[in-house]
Amino acid sequence: MQAITRFAPSPTGLLHVGNAYAALCCESWAKLHGATMLLRIEDIDHTRCQPPFSEAILTDLNWLGLIWQQPVRKQSAHLAEYQQAIDRLRHMGVIYPCFCTRKAIANELARMGVAPHADDNTPPYPGTCRHLPEPEQTERMQQEPFAWRLDVGKAAALIGGLPGWHDTDNRLHPASIPHDVVIGRKDIAYSYHLAVVVDDAAQGVTHIIRGEDLQGSTGIHRLLQALLGFPEPVYMHHRLLKTPTGERLAKRIGSTTLRSLRDMGVNPERLRRYLLQEERHLWPFMDSDEAAIVAELG
Repeated sequence: MQAITRFAPSPTGLLHVGNAYAALCCESWAKLHGATMLLRIEDIDHTRCQPPFSEAILTDLNWLGLIWQQPVRKQSAHLAEYQQAIDRLRHMGVIYPCFCTRKAIANELARMGVAPHADDNTPPYPGTCRHLPEPEQTERMQQEPFAWRLDVGKAAALIGGLPGWHDTDNRLHPASIPHDVVIGRKDIAYSYHLAVVVDDAAQGVTHIIRGEDLQGSTGIHRLLQALLGFPEPVYMHHRLLKTPTGERLAKRIGSTTLRSLRDMGVNPERLRRYLLQEERHLWPFMDSDEAAIVAELG
């Protein structure tokens, strides 16, 4: 069977060098294994995604020399598929409406003496709405905004336990999901977790090559795949490019963009080679002196 992988950026800003490295990891794996590489635009978050950034992604990746199979899938064109998945999960009884605000969750956790997770400062969900009577759910859904939460315990029991995930060496990794997760938000009807699982199944993705920052989401995705009857992909989580202080490159910290490198006259082939070599004690890219970047890669 033809192996298929994908690079799936979100158009919330211009692609930075860390995004370029992730794209090149996918491309390199695909070339090595004779696999097809797809490009997907994950633009489901209408509060942050902007069409001009979608076009910029295509321009920047073309400049970098990437080639992908057409057509490019855009999440915003497949909302009906995500709603079908929500409907299936609701029919199975493994999701429930959650009316809690962040403040209400924080107050409940404080009452319980529970602190946020140390690694990402994300508060666990205390299960406040998990056992609301159905008549109350129905009435409140007509009057209040709500999110859909996946009842992890009920879902795992339904399929005989949490499914683990396999890496490219066929090693099984146990899954861990600490609390009921949101799969449909109040402001965005479908979460990243739900959409990416539906997308991968629809596109026949067999191998998911992505950053280690997403490894914690893999258990959620495997649980959703098992519930919805989707095939299990193989996963590889590559390391991230980081700043000299150990912070991963990101749009929010102003990491060097591909557009700025292109405008400086950086040679894209030299950039490709530089990013894929084993020793990357970056930068010139964190150097404020643009001339140093051009001198290194121009």
